[in-house]
Amino acid sequence: MKKRIALLSVSLLLTACGGGSGDKVSCDVNYWDGTFGTCLPESWEILNTETLRQRGVPEETIAAFQSSESHSGQFPTVAVTRERLANVVDPKQYSDANMRSVEVLDGYEHVDTRDFEIDGSKISLHVFTGQPIEGEPRRRFYQVSTTVEDTGYTVTAVSPVSINKELEGHILLILEQVTFEEPKEEE
Repeated sequence: MKKRIALLSVSLLLTACGGGSGDKVSCDVNYWDGTFGTCLPESWEILNTETLRQRGVPEETIAAFQSSESHSGQFPTVAVTRERLANVVDPKQYSDANMRSVEVLDGYEHVDTRDFEIDGSKISLHVFTGQPIEGEPRRRFYQVSTTVEDTGYTVTAVSPVSINKELEGHILLILEQVTFEEPKEEE
């Protein structure tokens, strides 16, 4: 439970630190770090480890991406965290447990739950709003969690509560392209 609140706090910290763009949402940069991969739309930046540590982001955060464009005075962010598990856990069970763990957050309000898939594992995309840090504005969260063997991963996008379809498209593109399988080299 404390890990979930810490994760959301990390995401909020990144969102606060931080226009419009084209109509088409497409992959601009393929990201792969040897463990985790996704696709980033244009105007999203990879935050390096040094920047993350300077902002006080804990070691569990293995990757983070941030929109270079402000939306309602905030810079939407996607953070990826990793945790070692005592045993191998089914991805769907881990996903469901993580959804339940954030329901106790101050101001938690369920927005949507959608069927989702990462590397062939059926999980859930959990969309909710909340205010995990007193005095900070409410935020919208898009969260997916899965496992790879004995390691759990949670990918959390944080944005203003009200967002346009383009920003939501950017966030969904990043989440839909999440993979823990090394990309095949093109010939």
